[in-house]
Amino acid sequence: MNTQQHGTADPRQRAGLRWIVVIATATLVFDGYDLVVYGTVVPLLLRDPSQLGPVTAGQAGALSSYALVGVMIGALIAGAIGDHIGRRRVVLVNIAWFSICMGLTSLATDITVFGVLRFLTGIGIGALVATVGALVAEFAPPHRANFYNAIVYSGFPAGGVLAALLALLTSDAVGWRGLFLFGALPLVLLLPAALLRLPESPKWLLARGHTTRALEVSRRTGVPLPDTASHTASDTAREKTKVGFAALATRRYALATLLLGLMSFSALLLGFGLNTWLPEIMGRNGYGKSFSMVFLLTLNGGAIIGGLIASRKADRLGPGRLVAITFVLAATSLALLPLRLPLGVLLALVAVAGVGTIGTQVLIYGYVANYYDTMARAAGVAWCAGFGRLGGIGGPVITGAILGAGISTRYAFYVFAAVAVLGAAVTVFVPHRPAPAPEPATSAPVSVPESPTGGGVGALARD
Repeated sequence: MNTQQHGTADPRQRAGLRWIVVIATATLVFDGYDLVVYGTVVPLLLRDPSQLGPVTAGQAGALSSYALVGVMIGALIAGAIGDHIGRRRVVLVNIAWFSICMGLTSLATDITVFGVLRFLTGIGIGALVATVGALVAEFAPPHRANFYNAIVYSGFPAGGVLAALLALLTSDAVGWRGLFLFGALPLVLLLPAALLRLPESPKWLLARGHTTRALEVSRRTGVPLPDTASHTASDTAREKTKVGFAALATRRYALATLLLGLMSFSALLLGFGLNTWLPEIMGRNGYGKSFSMVFLLTLNGGAIIGGLIASRKADRLGPGRLVAITFVLAATSLALLPLRLPLGVLLALVAVAGVGTIGTQVLIYGYVANYYDTMARAAGVAWCAGFGRLGGIGGPVITGAILGAGISTRYAFYVFAAVAVLGAAVTVFVPHRPAPAPEPATSAPVSVPESPTGGGVGALARD
């Protein structure tokens, strides 16, 4: 039975995929936590100069942007090297990187050191965001690839929820330093598990010419390898030799790369804009401070639940169609939010907005990870994570400018709605995924004999 067509029938593939999804999801939970926890401590830093010295509102905003710039740079670096050195190495190095930086941040004593460490933490986060989707896409069966990617990338908003809850429940006991130190736990919890249980992609190994290692990993994990064939057209051969970002600029991918980047830009502008300013906007509309946490939890909770549901549909209907639909849902809900509606209806609209903004970005990561072939996959995800992060940086800035100018808050929602419409329009023009190009390894099919013992993912520490 072809497990790529009929599901993960091989128990080795099921076990390996479970470990990969668990490790990747947990990694992004901590990534989301690390980025959102800063927002929970800003009020303390603003009012208590004994923490890091005097901090103005402008400085607090700049500190927030440092981490986001780091995420963008980290994603682009990972894209530049991930298709060359493999996914496993990038993941292992950056779990250690961002954990150590997070722990050091908890020891910062002045604003300069704090800002530098936030930037460095962001680099590790960006590299992981750009890499885990490529890894999952190469182990998941095609008919459930979007769903598994949605599980993994839902870890990001789940981390935001975790940060909000821990800040609410424990900040008085552990302080802001304790909250940041919590973000260093992956160094002792996730890194050992990843070292033992996270394999390199056999498809990547095969595409890079490491046929013997690819066969070994394939036997141990149960992941079938594609048949390989010699090139039949010189143009295809020339494009296939290009790896990483160079492949994105070929005729095969150039237009799609531009449009997928704009989709990610739109979704991240909406997600970060709402996560940053939704409590303030609703406060200006007459809702007390006690509602700020409720609105944020509803926004991110809607993203998690709605993103998972939409991803199941995406595996059947195609991700492009679902992304366009969720963008339209976002535009509709955001346009209705300025109306004076009952609280229950308002919360429902916020949840739908979460699906159409943060949840849409979850779908986009899965869409992108499965759009590109092995030699360009890490670069493709990195491009969308990196270029899209410009939207993540711009969203809070644009919204802050609107509110700072004294313009009615409803116009902020109208701007968000217009961006969602733009995202939906861009999605419609993304070309169909090109047919897989021939693999460059051998001219004969690669057969994968069954291991007499069945192998085991736990034996992959050396791969």
